[in-house]
Amino acid sequence: MSPKNENKDLMDRGKKPKAKDLTRDDAVVKNYQSQTEIHSRPGAVEGKDLDVRTIEPPKRKSQWAEVWKRLIKNKAAIAGMIVIVILLLTAIFADFIAPFHYETQDLQNVRMAPNSDNWFGTDNFGRDIFSRVVYGSRISIQVGFIAVGVAMIVGGILGSVSGYYSGRIDNVIMRLMDVLLAIPGILLAIAIAAALGPGLVNVMIAVGIASIPRYARIVRASVLSLRDQEFVEAARAVGANDFRIITKYILPNCMAPIIVQGTLGVAEAILAAAGLSFIGLGIQPPIPEWGAMLSTARIYLRDAWWMSIFPGLAIMFTIFGLNLLGDGLRDALDPRLKG
Repeated sequence: MSPKNENKDLMDRGKKPKAKDLTRDDAVVKNYQSQTEIHSRPGAVEGKDLDVRTIEPPKRKSQWAEVWKRLIKNKAAIAGMIVIVILLLTAIFADFIAPFHYETQDLQNVRMAPNSDNWFGTDNFGRDIFSRVVYGSRISIQVGFIAVGVAMIVGGILGSVSGYYSGRIDNVIMRLMDVLLAIPGILLAIAIAAALGPGLVNVMIAVGIASIPRYARIVRASVLSLRDQEFVEAARAVGANDFRIITKYILPNCMAPIIVQGTLGVAEAILAAAGLSFIGLGIQPPIPEWGAMLSTARIYLRDAWWMSIFPGLAIMFTIFGLNLLGDGLRDALDPRLKG
């Protein structure tokens, strides 16, 4: 049999020709190889060369990217975010925004109405109210975030331990939280502040302790729903200890309700701190705190309305912005709203 006929016979059997005979009929061999490679590819069809290896699966967006996408579609949440950003920038750059220091007095211009030099007027000591409101944003932000941070950390630890171990530990911790919840938060904060004394640190401690039960119950409920999930059982199977399971696998999946409650809690903490200062148990003069400014201005409400209206508006817009942002985060993090 000639080499050419032998190559054709090999191709009919589905085999490649011998290498030593390729020189006899290169055109036939190359055509055979190309056809064999095409049909050996997955998804190849007659007359079409489809290489499925070039088709990549669509990239899946992360959970937080989807949350952000839903959040920016909420106009109310964006409005709240703008208010909070303005407040944060005001607190950071208060030294450059305020035209006067908050302690600077001008006794010749006491209780002056708003004018071109004093945009919000002056108080009973001739101090610029606009400057004091600007500097007061630092106090409110500090109290709000630190008090909520204390409550979130302590409440998160208590709630995770209670929910994960259950039994007697859960019973003791939750009964203690029930006792604290039986007392209105503002009354509990007043009692703690009265026992510790007035001052910035004591106000943050009082407001933080009063908020602990709420975070403890939220974290406990989330841990109870997650501790028997498959990924937790898998972590136990590979030898992970309880601390690692709680901190690495359970708590990260509890962050959505904690973030929402934390955003709303900052608003409540700022309002509680203003209330404590209003009754004399919070930040003391001459430190500019919005609640303390309202307390001082109440006796001048008829003659100098600007002394109370502008600190009150600062409190109102701050609480309003935080509530809008908190509601928007709650809607964005709600899995029932996906799609």
